[in-house]
Amino acid sequence: MSEQRRRGPMGGHGHGMAAGEKAKDFKGSMKKLFKYMEHYKFRFAMMFVFAVAGTVFSIVGPKILGKATTELFNGLVAKVNGTGGINFEKIGMILLWTLGLYLVSSMFALIQGFVMTGISNDVTYSLRKDISKKMNRLPMNYYESRTNGEILSRITNDVDTLQMSLNQSMTQLITSVTTLIGVFIMMLSINVWMTVAAVLILPVSMFIIQKVMKHSQKYFQAQQKYLGEVNGQIEENFGGHNVVKVFNKENDVVEEFEKDNKKLYESAWKSQFFSGMMMPVMQFVGNLGYVMVALLGGVFTIKGSIEVGDIQSFFQYIRNFTQPIQQIAQVVNLLQSSAAASERVFEFLEEPEEEQTVENPADITKLSGNVEFNHVTFGYNPDKIIIHDFSADIKDGQKIAIVGPTGAGKTTMVKLLMRFYDINGGSIAIDGHNVKDFNRSELREMFGMVLQDTWLFSGTIRENIRYGRLDATDEEVVAAAKAAHIHNFIMQQPDGYDTVLDEETSNISQGQKQLLTIARAILADNRILILDEATSSVDTRTEMQIQKAMDNLMKGRTSFVIAHRLSTIKDADLILVMKDGDIIEQGNHEALLKAGGFYADLYNSQFEKAGA
Repeated sequence: MSEQRRRGPMGGHGHGMAAGEKAKDFKGSMKKLFKYMEHYKFRFAMMFVFAVAGTVFSIVGPKILGKATTELFNGLVAKVNGTGGINFEKIGMILLWTLGLYLVSSMFALIQGFVMTGISNDVTYSLRKDISKKMNRLPMNYYESRTNGEILSRITNDVDTLQMSLNQSMTQLITSVTTLIGVFIMMLSINVWMTVAAVLILPVSMFIIQKVMKHSQKYFQAQQKYLGEVNGQIEENFGGHNVVKVFNKENDVVEEFEKDNKKLYESAWKSQFFSGMMMPVMQFVGNLGYVMVALLGGVFTIKGSIEVGDIQSFFQYIRNFTQPIQQIAQVVNLLQSSAAASERVFEFLEEPEEEQTVENPADITKLSGNVEFNHVTFGYNPDKIIIHDFSADIKDGQKIAIVGPTGAGKTTMVKLLMRFYDINGGSIAIDGHNVKDFNRSELREMFGMVLQDTWLFSGTIRENIRYGRLDATDEEVVAAAKAAHIHNFIMQQPDGYDTVLDEETSNISQGQKQLLTIARAILADNRILILDEATSSVDTRTEMQIQKAMDNLMKGRTSFVIAHRLSTIKDADLILVMKDGDIIEQGNHEALLKAGGFYADLYNSQFEKAGA
């Protein structure tokens, strides 16, 4: 697997989100996210109502429990004084009411959790679906200018972050704010001065949280960064384990790993230390608040201005008052992550797209394979033209070879033909129709491809061949395999055509993979074929097999063959010789040899190497 493909979102060069990463435009990103979720507004309203209702019911509970404590205390005092006793019936009724309140609160919380989970899952499902569709509409240069890991991280890391933060932050924010307001009102209803004493804790708590978060965030970011680098090293070293051993680099690899591992250890230790320090410090500050409230409560009880049960309720409310503040601080962090993730996702969804359709598109059903390049000019960058003026008239059924040194631009010609890129000047026509007159998807239906890098998926051999034409019968699949000279190999497998290829298709050889892709192309039965160095990574004997299969594939079809081994394209009707991105010679094999130009030099140098 290539270096670029191995480095995924978790690799050292991946682009997964770091913990605590902030959006460039928080407000704009959140606005886009909420606009995207507009059609869930009814469910959001439902979730909001249930979240608030559940929180309100749980807030009322402590005050009612306080009445039970007051009733019990008054009954004990009356019993000691001999003036009465404990009214257990009344206490039992109060407790039943409290139990009922908490049950209703739990039911509401369960419903709002269910609704919010549904919303977050639906949003991420829709996002992934939209991203998947978007991927098919993006121009080729988008993929060629970015790593696979960066694109994958949009679909995996960023969407997962959105799902997690949406699910947690929305309900947490509503319940925390409701709890904070509700508890504050309940505390005021019990005693104003005790409420003032409890609220004085807030500035101290907020100051400590702010300081700790400010110091810990940079260590969390460093921890995520070095974790990515450590994961990247592990992935690369396992992927290239044989190379490491061959060059005796085991010690160097361990040394490099130790450096990053030490940095990860230090950043993780510091981040966890600051994170762990917050709770005991907050508890200490909270306990100071309890002491102040206890002193005031005692004074007011002696004066008879407050009941004993109210003090117990108040202590419960203090605990419920500091908790949502910490939760809101966590939600702010989650919302930052959510904004950063949504910014990256919507950035991807807003990328400029290829025009997929045209008005009154040309019909491909009756077309053959005549291709005409007419004074074509092209550059990946408009300021740097690499193909200056190329013309060629190719008749249906001809075999066209494109040759030249590595980096000459051979594959570029194919990309232009299939409209992966649009030309800067001139025109490319199929049967007299400009390629721009076709819908892109219909244009590409005319082409079959066999590439140097074979692509097979995890599934049966039959499914892999049928990928060329999904409605093909089993008989047609077998016929395509026979034409590709792979049928006998398939029948030697334990399950024949139902043999399952593993994820990396490592249970068959490179040559057999290539023959399967040729069988797939034969089954697809496209009018125009593109064979991109299909034999470059196999031995000579396998090359002969593949060449026979390709000859069967090319019969009666216009074929463009990109080749390094010039011996395989001697029978081509037209050979296009490329150098430095331009066509410098064209003609058949004999004519080009007689011309004694660049092609003749290339051919003779390969012949000399073969004879050496």
